[in-house]
Amino acid sequence: MPPTTLADWLAYIERQNPRPIDMGLERVREVAARMQLGRAARHVITVGGTNGKGSTVAFIEAIARAAGWKVGAYTSPHLLAYNERVRIDGHDVDDASLVAAFAAVEAARTGEGRAVALTYFEYGTLAALWLFERSTLDLAILEVGLGGRLDAVNVVDADVAVITTVDLDHQGWLGNDREQIGFEKAGIARAWKPLVLGEDDPPSSVLGHAYAIGASTWRAGNDFFFERIDDARWRWREVGCELELPLPALAAPVQLRNAAAAIAALRALDATIPDDAWAQGVAAARLPGRLQVFERSGVEVVVDVGHNPQAARELAAWLDAVPAAGRCLAVYAALGDKDASGVVAAIGERVDGWFLAGLESSGPRGTSVDALAARLAGTAAGRGDRHPTVAAALSAALAHAHRGDRVLVFGSFHTAAEALQSLATGDS
Repeated sequence: MPPTTLADWLAYIERQNPRPIDMGLERVREVAARMQLGRAARHVITVGGTNGKGSTVAFIEAIARAAGWKVGAYTSPHLLAYNERVRIDGHDVDDASLVAAFAAVEAARTGEGRAVALTYFEYGTLAALWLFERSTLDLAILEVGLGGRLDAVNVVDADVAVITTVDLDHQGWLGNDREQIGFEKAGIARAWKPLVLGEDDPPSSVLGHAYAIGASTWRAGNDFFFERIDDARWRWREVGCELELPLPALAAPVQLRNAAAAIAALRALDATIPDDAWAQGVAAARLPGRLQVFERSGVEVVVDVGHNPQAARELAAWLDAVPAAGRCLAVYAALGDKDASGVVAAIGERVDGWFLAGLESSGPRGTSVDALAARLAGTAAGRGDRHPTVAAALSAALAHAHRGDRVLVFGSFHTAAEALQSLATGDS
C-alpha cells in the first residue's frame, strides 16, 4: 500500500535511502528518463557553493518575480516544513502536490522490471523537477545540495550556473582543500554557458574547469563589481550597465556579494528585466534563519543557520558591524561532522557567555551536548553551560540575559529550526 500523506512519504523515502550511497548520477538520470522529464522551465539557473546559496536563490527569485516572471525555486534543507524546499510563484507547494510528485517518482523508480535506488535528496530533486515541468515556469532556480558534479541537481543542463563561495565543508565527500572542493562544485558549469563566480579569487580548479569546457566566467571583482554607497544604497556595475539599488533586507555584510552574484546570473541570461525590478527584488528578498531577529522582553534574539568556519567569519563580521548594546550570549549546537572548534575560533571573543546544546534528535549526524563540549575542550565555549536541547539552552540564555543584551543562536539548520519552533510556541 503506497503512502497517502506527505509525512508517510517522507518516512518511506528515508527508509529507502541506499547504504552505501553510489554518488554517481546514473541512477537519477535513469529515473528521470523513465519519468520523461523534459525542460523544467524556459530558463534554468543552478546555484552551488559552500555558503550563500539559499540567499542567492532568494535574490534571483525576488528579482525575477518583480519582473513579472513565474518562478520555481528548489532549495534545501528546510527549516520547519519540507514544503519549503519547493516554491512555485512565491508559495511553498502544498502537501497534495508533493504527494503526487513522490508517487510519480516512485512509479518510475520501481517500474520497467527493475527498481532503482534513490537517496532522500534524489527523490526530492526529481519530485521538484516533475512539479516545475507541470507549472509552465519562466525560470527554475535549482540549489545544489552537496558539491555539484555528482549532485542530483546536475542532471539538469542549466542556462547559467552560479558558484557563490568555495570553502571547507563536507570534506568527507568533497575533498580536503579548496582546490578539490572547487573541482566538485565546478561540475555544474556547462560548455559555452555562463558561470557566475561570487568570489574575487576562486580556486584555480574552478577557473581551469571552466576554461577546459569553454564556459564563460562572470567573476566578482573582475567582470562585475559592487560597492556600498551609503547607509541606504549600493551600486552594481559591469561594462555598459550600472545599477543603484537599496541595501538588501537580508542583513549580513556578505549579502551584498550574494545579491551581486544574483544580478550577474540574471544578466547572464540575456533576458529582459525592467529597470525597477532590480531594486524591488533586492529589497523584497527574505529568507528565514539568516540573521533573523526577534525581541523578548528587551532582549534581542538573533537566529542564524551558520554552520562552518566561513559562515562563522561572516557572522563575526556582522557582530562587529552591529554590536549589541549589552552582552552577547551564544546558544550553539552543531552536528557531529562539523568543524565546531573552527566555528568557535572564528567567532572569537565576541561572545560573553556560551550555552551549548545537543542535537541528538537530528538523525545519525546529531550529537549530545557532552560530545560537543568535549570537541570544544580548552575553549570558552567548551566551558559554557550545557543543555540537552536548543530550546532548553535558549530558555537558559534568556533567563541570564538583561535588557539590551543579545542572544545569538547558531550552528546548523537544525539549531535554527529548533530555535524558531521554540520562539513560535513561546517555550523560550
